[in-house]
Formats: sequence, structure tokens, C-alpha cells
Amino acid sequence: MQPIFLKPDLTRYTQPPFPPYRYLPYQKENPLPHPRTDPAGHSYNDEDDYLPHFSPNDWRTCESYLYGIDLFNHGYWWEAHEALETVWIAAGHKSTACGIFVQGLIQLAGAQLKRFIDEPRGAQSLTRSGIEKISFAEGVYLGIEVVALVEDVERCLKENCGVYPRIELRF
Repeated sequence: MQPIFLKPDLTRYTQPPFPPYRYLPYQKENPLPHPRTDPAGHSYNDEDDYLPHFSPNDWRTCESYLYGIDLFNHGYWWEAHEALETVWIAAGHKSTACGIFVQGLIQLAGAQLKRFIDEPRGAQSLTRSGIEKISFAEGVYLGIEVVALVEDVERCLKENCGVYPRIELRF
């Protein structure tokens, strides 16, 4: 099953190929190998990406951030979480506004994954937490029009009709 997206015509922001499959946890029928812990996983034995620093001025040129957005936009929500976690750590985790915002994006990725695998309580909880963390920002932050993203995320959760939000960056 493929997700259907709002804004279906968004182009990619990076060139690296996507993983060969989207990881969907807790699948009883045809489970895919865990990307990191299973020797058959698409990211098994990959070294963790490292960013020495990430600030709001870095988003346009940060490959990890842009790739994380691409992964989110194409339904690789588990993988988006992994890519954005590198950025979150470099941004200072919960000690900076930038870190809190990136953590919110990670939670929104997790919320979409929960929606896709039909775990509505987890999707609702992660959506609320993610929106709370990104909503402090006004206007465009890290290239994201925050109000538009929040509206898209809330609409997709409320309508629950198999449509998922995308993040359109404003360069």
C-alpha cells in the first residue's frame, strides 16, 4: 500500500537514493527487516551521520536536514526520523529553540508512521507533541511555513482518509 500525499508534485531537495523499502514496525504479515538491527536491514552496519553543529542558518545547505525532509515527503517516516535525529543532536537537543523544532518534526514523522500502520492513539499523541514543539515559530522557520504545515498535519489526522502531509521548503 502506498500513501497518498497532499502536494503530490513536490520535487526532491537532495539526490541520494531512497532506501529500498519503507520500514513499517509491528507488521505481522510480511514484516520487513529492521533497518539497523537486522543483518538484512537496509541500514545495517551503516555508520551514524555526524554533524558538528546545526543552527537555523544552516538548513539550506545541510544535506541531513534536506534528506530528512525528502524522506518525510515520500513516506519514509521511520527513516526521516533517523536522518532528522542527526540534525536534532547537532542543534542541541532540547536546549535550543532549533533543537526543539527539529524534535517536533521528528515527532510529526512518527505520527505519520503511526497513522499509516493504524495506531491512532500514538498518531494523535505524537501529532499533539510535534505541533506543540514547532508552533513557537512564526512565519517561515528552517524553510517551513509553520502555520501551513500545522494545518496540513491537523487536517490529515482529523480526516483520516489515507492522505499524508508533505513539507514544502521555502528557499
